[in-house]
Amino acid sequence: MSIFKAYDIRGRYGVELDEATAHRIGRWLPTIVAGPRVLIGRDARPSSPILLEALARGLLEAGCQVDDAGLTSTPMVYFLTARHGYDLSIQITASHNPAAYNGFKVSRRDARPVGYDTGLGQLEQAVASGTLPPPAAAPGRLRIVDRLDEFLAFLAPWRPDLDGLRLAADFSDGLAARTFKPLFNDQLHYLADTPDGTFPSHPPNPLEPAAREPLIQCVTVGRLDGGMIFDGDADRVMFVDETGRFVRPDLMIALLAVPFLQRQPGATILQDIRTSRGVTAFLRQAGANPVLWKVGHAFAKAKMRELGAVFGGELAGHYYFRDFFWCDSGELAALVALGELAAARRRGQRFSELLKPFDRLANTGELNYRVPRPADAVEAVRRGLIAERAPDLLLDFDGCRIEYPDWWASIRPSNTEPYLRVIIEADSADRLAERRACVERLLGG
Repeated sequence: MSIFKAYDIRGRYGVELDEATAHRIGRWLPTIVAGPRVLIGRDARPSSPILLEALARGLLEAGCQVDDAGLTSTPMVYFLTARHGYDLSIQITASHNPAAYNGFKVSRRDARPVGYDTGLGQLEQAVASGTLPPPAAAPGRLRIVDRLDEFLAFLAPWRPDLDGLRLAADFSDGLAARTFKPLFNDQLHYLADTPDGTFPSHPPNPLEPAAREPLIQCVTVGRLDGGMIFDGDADRVMFVDETGRFVRPDLMIALLAVPFLQRQPGATILQDIRTSRGVTAFLRQAGANPVLWKVGHAFAKAKMRELGAVFGGELAGHYYFRDFFWCDSGELAALVALGELAAARRRGQRFSELLKPFDRLANTGELNYRVPRPADAVEAVRRGLIAERAPDLLLDFDGCRIEYPDWWASIRPSNTEPYLRVIIEADSADRLAERRACVERLLGG
């Protein structure tokens, strides 16, 4: 697959993404995202400083004025991009992928994402052309900047009182340790809290059960009130409750939306197309205007701005905030969640009890199937289900979501991997098993 994805640029370092490619990207990118002021941040992977040098060299040859922010979380780059009016920013990271991978997350002014349809597709063609645009008459300049304290000052007012709450935070050897840990000092139990891009503690992807195991052990053995785990670049965060049970990230949309709806009744809350119907029902009862949309940060941020949504979330653990330039931040989401957990603890409620109003349906979680032609597979399932029974609701963007009174399914090709992704939810475990078998028959399984 190409390193130019729907949302970012990503591939194996030294195999699909190397210094020469990074240099070409640096030369061509300013012709697609115009403006002289550029910010670059990076994660702690061993290849990140190497790629930064090559990328910055290309940008300087193109005449850009480049600020190197050093080790940063991805949300910190979003924040600085919007706050300081950069024309272009690049975060060097492969997010939750293993250490052998690296990549670039690209944003334009106001921290608006640059996805495949809004620039990365053009960049792919330009880089593949084998040519370079003419260099600028005068090269740009590189400046080292340190703005961590500024980002911490932004986050500090969101920090809740944790009195009586005992929690663990696992940073996955990633950058959240730099931007979240200073807010609480020794108030939390910390795991994998030294940035190390070889990820010695566990994989940097909280969706992998092996990555969550140390956190679960810490919470259950220590009898804590719950825990959180960030991915490698801190744009995602996920949770376990006081029993050590993993909290499916779409469920957290309901919990995190509560304080925003209290301040702005009737506000729009964005959810991705895979979100549980229990969450949507809870949000409606809470007075929200819940809207389903495409998966992926490039799509979510644009839709949030269009709708003026106050908050949004995804099954993958991305949470978006109007008050954060409509961007995603694992750090900010964790602070909001801690505030809700602390308030509940003072009322005598545990984490698991908070989830009960919307965690009430049987759900497969996201299932991955390797099929020869994912788009054809989506259509085959859609036709088969409609032939069996007319649906109550059919959403035909990002694959399809097809709903019936007692169950629904989302079937969509992955934008980042060669898989068909399927989620099925039903009113009972028996109905869920029956409907899953039906979908798998339609997939030819």
